[in-house]
Parts: sequence; structure tokens; C-alpha cells
Amino acid sequence: MQLGGRTLLPIVQGGMGVGVSGSRLAGTVASLGGMGTLSSVDARRHYPDLMAQTTGLPPGDATKARIDAANLEAIDRQIQTARTLAGPTGLLALNIMRAVTEYASSVKQALASGIDAIVVGAGLPLDLPDLAKDHPKTLLIPILSDARGIQLIVKKWERKKRLPDAIVIEHPRLAGGHLGAAQVADLNDPRFDFERVIPDTLAFFRSAGLEREIPLIAAGGIRSQADIVRVQNLGAAGVQLGTPFAVTTEGDAHQAFKQVLAEARDEDLAEFVSVAGLPARAVRTPWLQSYLKVEGKLQSVAHVKDRCTKAFDCLAQCGLRDGLNTWGQFCIDNQLAAALRGDVKKGLFFRGVGALPFGSQIRSARDLMVCLLTGQSQPVSV
Repeated sequence: MQLGGRTLLPIVQGGMGVGVSGSRLAGTVASLGGMGTLSSVDARRHYPDLMAQTTGLPPGDATKARIDAANLEAIDRQIQTARTLAGPTGLLALNIMRAVTEYASSVKQALASGIDAIVVGAGLPLDLPDLAKDHPKTLLIPILSDARGIQLIVKKWERKKRLPDAIVIEHPRLAGGHLGAAQVADLNDPRFDFERVIPDTLAFFRSAGLEREIPLIAAGGIRSQADIVRVQNLGAAGVQLGTPFAVTTEGDAHQAFKQVLAEARDEDLAEFVSVAGLPARAVRTPWLQSYLKVEGKLQSVAHVKDRCTKAFDCLAQCGLRDGLNTWGQFCIDNQLAAALRGDVKKGLFFRGVGALPFGSQIRSARDLMVCLLTGQSQPVSV
């Protein structure tokens, strides 16, 4: 895959927060010739000193400022550590959610810290070219789900004299995490199918007479060499995977987190939960089963809270804080942080569909990439 003047293996490790894709995983994938992706969301949780500085503080603007500053410090630390692992030729990206309030600050910190690429999902990053205008060599990569959204981004960015350096096409029915469909009923809409969106997007590129080709990266349910070949035959340059990388030995979450994802079957995936107004696919853990039983009651009494229970606004809009009665009535940061720690009873675990390449085994990122590229599930010499 050609990306930003570099030749890479056609594999992108997706960004997974809170903290699942940290410096160890992203740096390792980049060192192996793929694109390694850090997650920006609440990155301070990787550092005991930053957590100690920001835990137990009273709600208020001063506390929010301290937490935001700690997260920016953590982003810088993550990038520098991952860079050491990746080596001089490894390509590192930072995934930033458009839906978080500190989106712009995170972008600016990543640029200042020398990140190679910025990947933005969970919203349309119409302003990303403006934020990165002084960094023309940094790759800008939006995550979108259908050809219409891609056309909108390309046209808006073209007016700003900048094109996406690549576009991740994430299938909302197949991927894990925050999904690009307005509601669960939309997940089966054929406009999201790779067989439709990739050819339609390539046709748009040709009709628009773009000055250069924009690589397309298919994401969602990619589990094998055959999956990669299939989407490449449709015109994709490469693929992005999240869950298979989350369960590698280098994955930055607790071992118990990895086992939950590795041992979950498709029938264990829960009803979709609403996060930031979008459906999200999760594994049926004790906490989620309990929550789903009372979700309707919680939504019926939803109301605006005077202060965020976390003392900072992680999402620009939050069902629990803002009293949005059709959204999830829980603190997403609390539940994802519990998952990162491996707390099966309290954590919320996102997972894409499909059997994992090594079943319930926890194998290395190198083994995974060899398997994806060669179709061989046993370790081989390369």
C-alpha cells in the first residue's frame, strides 16, 4: 500500500480507546511495516503519575483543565514511546474522535509531537485541514462509512486546497466501537457494503478529476487473507483491523480484556448500546446485561446533570450528563476504563463481528500479520 510516499504492508491497526491501542501495540505494528495507530481518548490512564495528579479532584473548571493537560501530556509520551519502538521508517498514527470536546487540542498536540498521521472518526472532520495547515507532510485520514460522506469530505477539503491522504471506509454492521450509522435499523443498508461503497467512491474520484489517487482502507470484519484479497479486488488499497490486534500479546489492555474478546462468539455480542447517539456493538458481560435490563427505566428519568461525574467533558454530547433520553445512560469513560483494567464485571468491551484468526489464542502482532498476509496460522520464518 502506498501512503504518503511510503510503501507499507496493506494492514492498518485500528485505534482503540480507552487505551487499548497504546504505544506498545502501535509501535510494534509500525515496526513490522504496517500502520500502527494510537488512541487519544483519556490516554493518561497509561500513566500512574498522571492518574495520581488527576484523581479525586472536585468537579469544576480547574479540574477539567488539569485532566485535559494530563491527557495532552500522555499523548506526547505515547507518541515518543511508540516512535522508539517503530524505528525511523515506521508509520505512526493517532486516532482522535471528532465527538470529543478536546478534539482540536488533541490534533494540535499530536502535530507538535511529530505524529505521522492523524485519523479522525466519530463525526465529520471538516476542519481538520485548517487545524493541520502548518503541517503539510502529516497524513490526514478521515473515517467514513458511505460514498456520500466521502464525497462531502473530499469536496469540502478540496476547497481548502488539501485532499485526504487516505480514507478509512468502516462498515458499521461489521466493525466494533462507535459505528457510522444513525440507528441500528440502518446497519443493513446496502450503501455501507464494501461491494458498493468502494466502487462508487472510485467512480467519484474519476469523475472529480482529482489531482492524485486517494487510497481506500476497508475496515470491519476483516479476519483473513481472503478478506484482504476480496476488498483489494474491489479497489481498496488496504485494510484496517481492530479486534484481532487488541488480543495480541502487544495489545495494551489487561490480559483479562484480551480473553473476553478472544473467547466471545458472535452470539455473545449484545444488543447495540447507544454511545454519543450512535450504535456500538459490545460483548454481553455482567455489567452490560444488568444495564440493558434497566436501560428503559433510566432513559425515562433522564435529566441534565449539573456537573459531569468525571469532572471533565469527554464527549461533546453525553446521554447521561445531558439528559438525552434515547442515548446510553452510563459514563462511557468509566466503563471503558474498567475494561482496559480487565474488570469483566464492570467493563464495556467492544468487538467487531467474525471469528478471530487464532480463535481464543493470544498470539503476537507479528504472527497475526504473517497470518493475514500468507494465510498460514502457524508461525513461519520470514
